[in-house]
Amino acid sequence: MRAVKPARFAAIVLGTAVILAGCSSTGGAPRTETGGANGVGEGGGVDTQRKVVALVSHGAPGDTFWDLVRKGAEDAARKSNIELRYSSDPQAPNQANLVQSAIDSNVDGIAVTMPNAQAIGPAAQKAVDAGIPVVGLNAGMTEYQKYGLQGFFGQDESVAGEMAGKRLAEDGAANVLCVIHEQGNSSQEARCGGIEKGLGKKVEILYVNGQDLTSVQATVQTKLAQDPSIDWIMGLVAPVALTSVQSVEAAGSKAKISTFDTNGELVDAIKSGTIEWAVDQQPYLQGYLAVDSLWLDVRNGSTLGGGNPVYTGPSFVDADNVEQIADAAKAGLR
Repeated sequence: MRAVKPARFAAIVLGTAVILAGCSSTGGAPRTETGGANGVGEGGGVDTQRKVVALVSHGAPGDTFWDLVRKGAEDAARKSNIELRYSSDPQAPNQANLVQSAIDSNVDGIAVTMPNAQAIGPAAQKAVDAGIPVVGLNAGMTEYQKYGLQGFFGQDESVAGEMAGKRLAEDGAANVLCVIHEQGNSSQEARCGGIEKGLGKKVEILYVNGQDLTSVQATVQTKLAQDPSIDWIMGLVAPVALTSVQSVEAAGSKAKISTFDTNGELVDAIKSGTIEWAVDQQPYLQGYLAVDSLWLDVRNGSTLGGGNPVYTGPSFVDADNVEQIADAAKAGLR
């Protein structure tokens, strides 16, 4: 794993962050799901009283990235005798309402993503003020402390983008197109900004509708046809990168493709060479640690990271190391 090697990880260490080993959404309707009999959280291996934790994300049904986050959260809940209530909505106001619903139902802890901290943060602050432990994950690393959250699990998107930009420079990229699939998501903007910094060249941003992959394919294809000098496409989520493969073929472009985040299909694309590499932030670990940290708080008042973010990435997955994580990715464990 090119970036899993210690030398790669050393480049992203910040003094205020805890390093472990190592945002996205495609839209959809809101959902709320609860583990029931023999469901999530049943049969825990601990002796603590059963508690209820809400995980509120900006993901959507069918988004494989959030399936991985949720799988990690479910495993942590099952281990710790927790009833996990998962809900999500890609629209920030609706997501804030889901946080309020969790508060109203008197949950014992809340894990929340904040792609738009100004819209979601005040709701999280209400939970904190109500005495409910709250942690952040995935999106909102630069904002979570403002709203009283006690921890955060994810990657610094600016740092991850800069590392990706440096990798692109090493690979000889000259004209990079950064595809943002969710306009208004600060995490995605930070990734593209970091790429430009690391690359040391201007990076063009293309906005697409990530909720409609057919539209994504057409939009990217049109851009490539208009500008044949584009030699590298940087996706910010696996489905957009995989769709861009079709765009490249249809436009007769020679552009290479890389992306943030992985899934089982993307692993195969790296193996076949249609995708060059991916920046992995370990979504399973984000969900697992967020829920586990809330159980630790309930258990004995423990916290992870001392109030500082706990990094789960970035690392690089490429042809040299993809076999190491392929089985886990396809099993929804990474």
